[in-house]
Amino acid sequence: MADTDVLIVGAGPVGLTAAAELRRQGVDCRTVDRLPARLPYAKAVGIQPRTLEIWDRMGMVRAALEAAVPMRGQLVYADGVEQGRFELRLPPEVPYGFAALPQYETERILEEHLARFGAGIERGVELVSFTQDADGVLSRIRTADVVGSGGEEEVRSRFLVGCDGAHSTVRKTLGLGFAGGAFPEEYMLGDVEVDWSLPAGYGVRAVHHGADGAVDDVLVCIPLPGNRRYRMSMTVPPDLSAGGGGGGQGAGNGIAHGLEAGRAPGLEHIQAVLDRLSPEPATASALRWSSVFRISHRLVDRYSDGRVFVAGDAAHIHPPTGAQGMNTGIQDAYNLAWKLALVLRGGGHPGLLDSYHAERHPVGEEVVGRTVRHAAEGVQADPEDPDTLALREAQLLVAYPDSPVVGPGSAAGGGPAPGDRAPDCGGLRSSVATGPLRLYDLLRDRGHVLLLYADSGEALGACAALADGARRSVGGAGADAPVACVVLAPPGGGSTDAGYAYAPGAAGADGVPLPVYLDGSGEFRRTYGATGSAAFLVRPDGYLGTRVAPVTAPEAAVWLAAHLARVYRTRPAAH
Repeated sequence: MADTDVLIVGAGPVGLTAAAELRRQGVDCRTVDRLPARLPYAKAVGIQPRTLEIWDRMGMVRAALEAAVPMRGQLVYADGVEQGRFELRLPPEVPYGFAALPQYETERILEEHLARFGAGIERGVELVSFTQDADGVLSRIRTADVVGSGGEEEVRSRFLVGCDGAHSTVRKTLGLGFAGGAFPEEYMLGDVEVDWSLPAGYGVRAVHHGADGAVDDVLVCIPLPGNRRYRMSMTVPPDLSAGGGGGGQGAGNGIAHGLEAGRAPGLEHIQAVLDRLSPEPATASALRWSSVFRISHRLVDRYSDGRVFVAGDAAHIHPPTGAQGMNTGIQDAYNLAWKLALVLRGGGHPGLLDSYHAERHPVGEEVVGRTVRHAAEGVQADPEDPDTLALREAQLLVAYPDSPVVGPGSAAGGGPAPGDRAPDCGGLRSSVATGPLRLYDLLRDRGHVLLLYADSGEALGACAALADGARRSVGGAGADAPVACVVLAPPGGGSTDAGYAYAPGAAGADGVPLPVYLDGSGEFRRTYGATGSAAFLVRPDGYLGTRVAPVTAPEAAVWLAAHLARVYRTRPAAH
């Protein structure tokens, strides 16, 4: 018998995301971390819009918005001359912009969110080893709280998730490949205040070229909450260098990546770089912390093995360019958590967990390649147009069109295709709310949601029948059905009673009404390419599982049932 459903190793942003989402969905889990306390370092600081969308779905975005500062773009300088200003512009339907937040604040917010579900972190606890069989995983953990048995405890779990960083014990024990390499340069970080007059909310990248045209000096600054406070990264001066012999964190095990203990730059080291590269005369002060670090670029060959999974830095490491690492890891964890929860509740298809690697490994591969290019050439050298690049950096272009648990379906009519992110839109009207709602308001704190668009009474009836069939096929009807169903309709389209936002007659065969929201401004229709009637199944992680149009077509129910059968343990249709 298992002691817990899931053992999560590592309580950084990735592990905390997995824990919070599993607990939100009623899954029992334990989260352990070898550190005795949260580290007070502004390591990963960039928060991408897609991460904020995930936190919205989880119900914790407000705390992040109150603690973060905006990231509006980047100022680029070369050899003392401004080269341009890269603006981080996004389409108006994207609900959140780019933000900066110190990692310790991100961890605090996630930990407080986890506590809402009666769970916490077991600190000072280290994974020593584990074995797995067909039914679960037996882990041996070491903790100072255990008396006897040499300070070790055995934990039986149904699954194990390794979020334990670049030097992951979970990854090494599984024997996963971790191919890649290391950059020869050493860098230093410093969290400081600076008295320049550059515009707030912009990062700074300043480089110097040597006689051979190659970059020989670099300064990158990311704004942080506070008075002209930045996290600055720069190359290490000779007096702090390890002489090219490695020595970075993990050098003894072949991976030189992350912060070091021991060598730490002082304010004078940071000031020397500012004197060389700052766009204007500036003085650094109020040094909060500093460190020397090394960068590697590596990717695992598999994101899982049996009942054991890896996520975040345990699966992929790369340059910090573009703030992609932590955000990619958070999305790893969110992708995995809803699938684990569905399987553990007994409703998930046996092959659902295999889709974690199929969906996330290509994402990790793309991010590693792109950040390596950007580290060498700068984001401004990317061949994509600025608007597309901003969407990619925001991680809004991540999609799973080739996933084994996406489709079948159609993208006819424009709008998102199966596997694409489900975009937000505004202007939705309810008969009770006095102001307009966003689509994400309807998705928040839910699992699968079937969005049904109907512009006529006939279409509304077809939507009701499709919704009823979907709910029954996955094991439930009514309010407790695992698939929530929502109808969106144009005002005055004949599908509502005199334009009311709720049509009392719109109910499934089980007698449970389908809530109807008016697409008051037509934004949903335009964004999703919905005409006549259409169905969009939004997954718990905010991606389209399938898209069916028109709903009145005989094959609509077949397509939706085929998709649900890839995700759920479905029930055969009644005859």
